[in-house]
Parts: sequence; C-alpha cells; structure tokens
Amino acid sequence: MHNELRRHIEEIVSLTDDEYSLITSHFTLQKFKKNDFLIRQGESVKYTYFVISGLLKLVYYDESGKEHILSFAMEDWWETDYQAFYSTSDATMSLQCLENTTVLRITLKDYHHLCAILPKIVLFFLKKATSGHVASQQRLLSLLSSSAQDRYEQLLHRYPSLFQRVSKTLLASYLGVSRETLSRLTL
Repeated sequence: MHNELRRHIEEIVSLTDDEYSLITSHFTLQKFKKNDFLIRQGESVKYTYFVISGLLKLVYYDESGKEHILSFAMEDWWETDYQAFYSTSDATMSLQCLENTTVLRITLKDYHHLCAILPKIVLFFLKKATSGHVASQQRLLSLLSSSAQDRYEQLLHRYPSLFQRVSKTLLASYLGVSRETLSRLTL
C-alpha cells in the first residue's frame, strides 16, 4: 500500500505501524485511465477516493448538458459526491479523470467501521471535512462577490500547478467565465 496515505494522515494524527496496517486494510488501490469515470451522475456512489497520483474533475451536468466544474482533485485530495456517498443515494455529479489516476478508495461501511475501531481517525476525517467545507464556502463566496480577474488570480495563487495540468476551457468552466474571457484575463 502507498505511504502517501500514511504521510497524509500523519499531518494531523500520529500512527503506529499497527494502526496504519489497520487503516490500509480498509482501503483498495485502484488505477484509472484519462477520461475514465469514477462516478457517473445518476448512478450509486460506493466510494470516497484519496488521490495518490493524477487529476480528477467533479462536474455537474445541467438539463441542457452543459458541464459545470465544481472542483479539481489532485494528489493528497479526497473526492466523491459526498451527499450521495453519505446518504447512499444516486450521484448528482460525475467524477472523471483528467489524467491517468491512482486512488485509494474506501466504502461507507469500511469508513464507519474504521472510525468505530480507531477513534483517532475520526479526528483526521473531521479535520479533512472541515477544511473541505471551508474551501467550498470560500469558493462560493468568491463566485458571488469577486470579479473574474480576482477569481483567476486567487486560483493561480492557490494552485499554480493546476494551470500546467488543465486546459483553459476547463479552467474557464471552473471560474464561471467563457473561454474568451479567460484568454483576456491571462494577457
């Protein structure tokens, strides 16, 4: 099993070798190719994913088929359709690979079991969920109150590597602007 997960968890809580072995016994390694879907809108969501390598996009397709990018997930990020995962309902979003991607996945049952037998992992997941919630609120506020230029600069400042990994069309969708507007912002 990859040590990336151990390093990631130990940024928040320390682990013994036995605890890490217990944790990894609840995860499965899976590899995907570029353009593969981990989740499809309308289907059941069985896993939450920790990205070992690669890049994903979480998207919502509206009734007209237009793609709205909610987030990108790269190395050390967790991603799924959380509402569908925790409520065991069908996905309202899709999760697709933008690059060949390796993930560790965990089922809801294994997640609950792991939390029940290893209390310190509850603290880890709580801190990850809280930071994700804060980031989502910041993104929402940015979309509501910042100019396109400010949103572009915020994204460039927070995730500079994303600009080498994602097309301008996808960046424009994420920022809520047209491809043409994004081109003007980058001049």
